[in-house]
Amino acid sequence: MATYIERDVRTISNIGDLATFQRFVQLCAGRTSQLLNYSALAADCGVSQPTAKAWISVLETSFIVFRLPAFHTNLRTRLVKMPKLHFYDTGLVCWLLGIRSTDQLRTHPLRGAIFETWVVSEILKHRTNRGETAGLSFYRDRDTVETDLIIEHANHLTLVDARAAQTASARLFDGARRVRDHLVEPLRPCDVVIAYGGHDVQIRSNAKLVPWARLHEEKWTR
Repeated sequence: MATYIERDVRTISNIGDLATFQRFVQLCAGRTSQLLNYSALAADCGVSQPTAKAWISVLETSFIVFRLPAFHTNLRTRLVKMPKLHFYDTGLVCWLLGIRSTDQLRTHPLRGAIFETWVVSEILKHRTNRGETAGLSFYRDRDTVETDLIIEHANHLTLVDARAAQTASARLFDGARRVRDHLVEPLRPCDVVIAYGGHDVQIRSNAKLVPWARLHEEKWTR
């Protein structure tokens, strides 16, 4: 982190107050996988909203964070338009949050958010390595119907939810299935995939439960 702030940031942007910038990065880590609200982030850090936007751009340019756009649809649904904030490296997120061991991570209140960021970032990196740089978004409406990731394929959608739970249960599918009911079209079906913290692959009525360790084996990530 010190190397990044003292060397890399100076080559990208003329940031005078590096201590405040480091605080800003830590605040971003606490908001990983959350909606990116510039006003709230700027207020918590004690900087202006334009500064917060400029610093997010610096973090994006240096491949520390990325913004996941909201899914757009022609349906008459009040969708959230703000992007979600994610980090490329969840190890860095843990370090910024003071997490130094797996035991700390297991009981940390942001464990689920960190797991979501890991799933989304791994799929993004996998697709980028294959030359796929678009087609990823998330879905959330004003009634809190949401899914963590939508992958747009040529003729169908894959809805992905990340669940850190290690035990398989029917409840893990609830969110993505509700979104599928909103989006399903005759010519563009929706697959549902749950990436979770367990070890067993399960198929349940047009939905699939995938262990985190086998995420990269799945063809739908491409």
